[in-house]
Amino acid sequence: MWHGVENLPEGGFIAVSNHIGDADPVTLYLFLIEHGIYPSALGKRELFKIPILSWMLKSIGVIPVDRNTASARHALKEAKCALSRGSCVVIYPEGTHTHHPDLWPMKGKTGAVRLAMETGLPIVPIAQWGPQKFRHPHTKKLRMRPFDTHIAVGQPMFFSATASREETQGATDKVRMRISELLGGIRDQPPPPVLFERCDHPSGESGVVDDDATAS
Repeated sequence: MWHGVENLPEGGFIAVSNHIGDADPVTLYLFLIEHGIYPSALGKRELFKIPILSWMLKSIGVIPVDRNTASARHALKEAKCALSRGSCVVIYPEGTHTHHPDLWPMKGKTGAVRLAMETGLPIVPIAQWGPQKFRHPHTKKLRMRPFDTHIAVGQPMFFSATASREETQGATDKVRMRISELLGGIRDQPPPPVLFERCDHPSGESGVVDDDATAS
């Protein structure tokens, strides 16, 4: 079930979503493809060491990222090229599944917003709910049964290219809060008034796509 499909723009854009487990990158890809959008994404290099998975990721256009290294900028350049060709690039700014106790979005890295500022293209906020039933990110319990996926797409968001670091973080928080609002509509619950923030800043241990390529 989905809402807000009319908010998906033509041409290049950056799709930013919440990350609630191992399955939601797949459901997001299928949703976009079903609506005629064939996206690229940023994915950590470690995933490409698994032969079958590597073939699958390359076949759907996932861009490998050497996280926390200077070469991560090459992935950013590839993402910009994909956007210039009119493609959609998917980014999960949290870099890992959410660690909020009730699976609300966390604070995210600023790469998606900076990419939007540099290209002049919009960020489209997208909220998902349901894929966490396949494998809950906290309990790791696997549930090999069908599950319903609910997706809500918000209106495109544009950002000025002349923002300070504080403004860039503020814009990133604005995107995350918009996703929380969309998720609240799906769950029929009010989202938390502030974004959850982790203290240990892990490098990201799960998920198909992350945001490390866009770190300066």
